[in-house]
Amino acid sequence: MRILYLCHRFPYPPRRGGKIRPFNMIRHLAGSHEVTVLSLVRSAEEAREAEGIAGHCHRFQMFRVHDPVQALRMVARLPTPVPSSFGYFYSARLAATVRALALRDAFDLVFVHCSSVARYVQSITRVPKILDFGDMDSQKWKDYARERRWPLAAGYALEGAKLEREEARLARRFDLCTATTRAEWQTLEGFRTGTATDWFPNGVDTDYFAPDGTAHDPDQIVFVGRMDYFPNQLAMQSFCADVLPALRQRRPATCLTIVGADPPPSIRRLGERPGVTVTGSVPDVRPYLVRAALMVAPLAIARGTQNKILEGMAAGVPVVASDIAGGGIDATAPEHLLTAFDPAGYLEAIIRILESPAERARLAHAGRARMLSHHAWPQSMRRLDGIVERCVTHWRPAQPLQFSRHGGRTT
Repeated sequence: MRILYLCHRFPYPPRRGGKIRPFNMIRHLAGSHEVTVLSLVRSAEEAREAEGIAGHCHRFQMFRVHDPVQALRMVARLPTPVPSSFGYFYSARLAATVRALALRDAFDLVFVHCSSVARYVQSITRVPKILDFGDMDSQKWKDYARERRWPLAAGYALEGAKLEREEARLARRFDLCTATTRAEWQTLEGFRTGTATDWFPNGVDTDYFAPDGTAHDPDQIVFVGRMDYFPNQLAMQSFCADVLPALRQRRPATCLTIVGADPPPSIRRLGERPGVTVTGSVPDVRPYLVRAALMVAPLAIARGTQNKILEGMAAGVPVVASDIAGGGIDATAPEHLLTAFDPAGYLEAIIRILESPAERARLAHAGRARMLSHHAWPQSMRRLDGIVERCVTHWRPAQPLQFSRHGGRTT
């Protein structure tokens, strides 16, 4: 098949959550099909790195956007029904290219990752279309509203409501829609759009993230995640305030290393506290993982699958996560990981691992085994193959190829 693939962030190199899932889909689909990739880049450096996708698809085009312009586009959408966040991912050149390719090339399937770029293809009707929402972003904005103060809380609540309506509307314009986890799929199903839905999990490279024989430090705890991301910031600020002091009272040598790019000053200041190290960006997170006695993921806001948890478990590192973060993993507590929902619960779970080498070894083995059986990319991609086959096999053209007034052209 000839597949047109759109995603909101250019999917190479696959170093962050918004790029890992689409890259693995593209790489897999390109093994059997002719895949054309269209996406956005935001800097010359990102564009240079993105060239590396050439070996993983038939062809690709990238479209440069600039953050100040995109910010103005977000503001312009505030008084409209269109989610402001969609302005961040809008490019007139990308829209024109999609129209031209759809009219010129005989694609057999259009595949979109993330609702933020679904509008580019919403009016194509002569080709079967799949929209992979990944996470249901509307619910994340609603979570933000609960954690922020006014007026930010009001802004997030408005965006969440607008986005939820738009997600439901877009789902009706596609032939099949997917999500990352069963919980996200249930949210999608709750929209009752009448469109077929399914889900397939994120995977993890279990060869890259694997135990390497390094002896762990029995007093070392690690957190991994981009630190310019609000849920990660909130998690570490709360953990350092409410859990770590009590933990160090019980075990004074216990240390926390926060590993992640672009920490703001508020996170860098956490490194001034006893026992806390903030690394900033590192070339490879694996040495920090395998040296740790355990990984924490105490996220109060978590949608979909937390790739950091998959990577830790694949590396043979026990994980203590929030209930909501652990719920995005196809694993069960306490069999494969430990979960908690308050400071006392985190303290108990961490102590349980730090003071019992046998318990640590059990979780390390069980967690990696679960990644091999339920979160390896080959298994996930087999589910994707079934979803694609289901969509293409049952698709029937509704009407000739056309574009809405927004697209500017009809045939």
